[in-house]
Amino acid sequence: VYVRIECKPGEEAQVDFGYAGLLLDPQTQQLRRAWAFVMTLSWSRHQYVEFVFDQKLATWLLLHRHAFEWFGGAPERIVIDNLKAAIVKACFDDPVVQQAYRECAEHYGFLIAPCRVAKPEHKGKVESGVHYVKRNFLGGREPTTITQANQDVLDWCNGQAGLRIHGTTKEQPLVRFQEVEHARLKPLPETPYDMAIWKKVTLPRDCHVVFDNAYYSCPLYTSDAADDPP
Repeated sequence: VYVRIECKPGEEAQVDFGYAGLLLDPQTQQLRRAWAFVMTLSWSRHQYVEFVFDQKLATWLLLHRHAFEWFGGAPERIVIDNLKAAIVKACFDDPVVQQAYRECAEHYGFLIAPCRVAKPEHKGKVESGVHYVKRNFLGGREPTTITQANQDVLDWCNGQAGLRIHGTTKEQPLVRFQEVEHARLKPLPETPYDMAIWKKVTLPRDCHVVFDNAYYSCPLYTSDAADDPP
């Protein structure tokens, strides 16, 4: 038995990824595995959807920026899964958050609320949203370029998805968002988050560290050097 928890307008958004099948990469003209990023506002159920080819940290941060710009504001709290792009170490008492994601949250002023491990029902609103995207937008759709799919899905969010009568609220998500929730979101800062990615690296014998397939030279550090005067 689960208890459905409702939130105040602008209080919470839930985020999740769902497998979206194959989409055409316009750069390579090859079909690639794609994922649907879905952010659902918990009160209105209005949602933002974008298709991507990976779930890397840089992509994760950029998707948040796109979603906030689409909604015209940020919620007070974002409920997330324990994916690697957001959580370094999943723990009920004190989860370790990626430093770049923490900086992003501070920039936009939202709290990060990871679900408990193996408890997807804690973000049931976006789980339902992902399934709805799969059944209604992706169901029976022929593969197109990811660019075209992202244009079409935003029209769908404001059209079929936004104007449907939601099964739980019995109201139209887009109307609830426009009339009430939009005004309750936190205003966006003057500039978007300037993404910085932090990574721990090891220094091999060639004195070069590797980051994003690029090599960077680094001075050799030894224990003897620590005793030398500056």
